[in-house]
Amino acid sequence: MATAPLPEASRVLDLPAPLPLDCGKDLPGVRIAYETYGTLAADRGNAILICHALTGDQYVASPHPITGKPGWWVRMVGPGLPIDTDRFFVICANVIGSCMGSTGPASAAPDGQPWGMRFPVITIRDMVRGHVALLDALGIERLHAVVGGSMGGMQALSLAANFAARAERALVIASTARHSAQNIAFHEVGRQAIMADPEWRGGDYYAAAGKGPDKGLAVARMAAHITYLSEEGMHEKFGRNLQDRESKTFGFDADFQVESYLRYQGLSFTGRFDANAYLYITRAMDYFDLAEEHGGRLAAAFAGSKTRFCLVSFDTDWLYPTAESRRIAHALNAAGCPVSFMELSAPFGHDSFLLDVPALDRVVAGFLG
Repeated sequence: MATAPLPEASRVLDLPAPLPLDCGKDLPGVRIAYETYGTLAADRGNAILICHALTGDQYVASPHPITGKPGWWVRMVGPGLPIDTDRFFVICANVIGSCMGSTGPASAAPDGQPWGMRFPVITIRDMVRGHVALLDALGIERLHAVVGGSMGGMQALSLAANFAARAERALVIASTARHSAQNIAFHEVGRQAIMADPEWRGGDYYAAAGKGPDKGLAVARMAAHITYLSEEGMHEKFGRNLQDRESKTFGFDADFQVESYLRYQGLSFTGRFDANAYLYITRAMDYFDLAEEHGGRLAAAFAGSKTRFCLVSFDTDWLYPTAESRRIAHALNAAGCPVSFMELSAPFGHDSFLLDVPALDRVVAGFLG
């Protein structure tokens, strides 16, 4: 397929003016697709913004329109759950640059053709500008909380740093204030896999008779997925077990269960995500450096902030290890911001924030109050 199909988003906001970007350009005709859950209080003080990760979307607690799978955080968001939609009005928006209804490379440019690689390079702060525009349109001046894991945590930090008056609380899970060289390296492997696929066609594959860089995108997803897991979790789940066979084939088929699993993850991903969007979002993550945005000192990003922070890391997360969260906590302390920080034990690696970790449920519910 040339690209994952764009869904008909149930809720969209078309911005009345171009969105200014960090690259110095203005992005015209911006559409933001979003979902809401719960009821907004009369004083508009019970709103929680949930920011999604790299390959996430706005369907945090409702079925995905393409895959039909449950929302990506249904164990956390809903009536009586830690993010209780009987109490809170929950908003989740698809980031700009993505492919689930918000404006991205697969969207139509002013000339009516897909943006492709003409789409301007965006940053995490640009994504947050889109979120703030949505909050303005909804009449929400101050959030009860902004919440995010992984890239969502980057957005939560960026909102708290650059729009400090907009959030009473910021819950940042399994995230970082900057991408390390290792993080950038893994993303570059994925980007090169996409761009090396002959069907990428310089990013102009949308009208290519149903063909797109599916093989390259699948490899990119496979490489990234490894970073979301822990060695302990992979060993426990797969070990060196063979896949549907009694002995090795002495060939290059998927002999091992872990090989079959990664191939499935890669191929299934191509059915719901756009390759160019993957390029743009990973580049935005690589450019993220909150200290660099504020004169080289991370503490300066939070100077004068009245936001309450909660940072959570996991002991098996080697993508954004505990040291990254501790660095943010030290900067918040230096800035005089109220902050709590905890490392939780879980065997799932970086993906722990999405999986069954009861201790995380208690932290989220307790912090949101």
